[in-house]
Amino acid sequence: MFVKKFSHIAPPVSIEELKTVESDNGRFYLAPGKKNYPSVTTVCGYEKNEIFAAWRAKNPEEALRTQVRGNTLHEACENYLNNKPIGTLAPNEAMLFHNMKRGVDRIDNVRALEAPLWSHNLRLAGRVDCVAEFDGKLSIIDFKGSTRKKNPSKISNYFCQATAYSIMWKEMMGENIEQIVVLISSEDGANQIFVKNPMEYVPELKHMLDLYYKENAELLVEKQEESLF
Repeated sequence: MFVKKFSHIAPPVSIEELKTVESDNGRFYLAPGKKNYPSVTTVCGYEKNEIFAAWRAKNPEEALRTQVRGNTLHEACENYLNNKPIGTLAPNEAMLFHNMKRGVDRIDNVRALEAPLWSHNLRLAGRVDCVAEFDGKLSIIDFKGSTRKKNPSKISNYFCQATAYSIMWKEMMGENIEQIVVLISSEDGANQIFVKNPMEYVPELKHMLDLYYKENAELLVEKQEESLF
């Protein structure tokens, strides 16, 4: 198997770790300035949260399996991009990584991996999978494992998540993100590579933010008050 050597470039501004808080209302991050912001995944998945929660409650074993699958795939990609051994993978995860590797090998000049990002303008925070060049263009890159091939029209939340990170990176680093990239490797053998312009998803991201803040105004006030102590 071809093993690529990835170059790494330090980001323009050092990234500090963020404290996280898990609650019944999702994950929150304590950003600089003692601001408690909801996570990107919490906000972008808010409209479908009840559907996903019901599915997890009905299918606890499968929910755990897919969570472990995702964590394992992310760790393998991170190790590979850090020029480290990916370790021994179970057959299913090994197949998923092998398929995804074709997209990962198009990455270089890595700026950040599993890094916390935030935006005071969006009032949002999260951990980005990867900020690097993809086919020579600075990109937000997300790694996804799936049971089956995805319909692009059903995963706009993936693109909105990556768009949020592109806005955060610009705010924190002063660098424009040229594109967002979502790599999806599926158990049915599908290998999907989506390359998008983040500007396309700004209106939908705004809709998600407006809805979340409208329905959680009191919660956000409480969180900000908690962060003062």
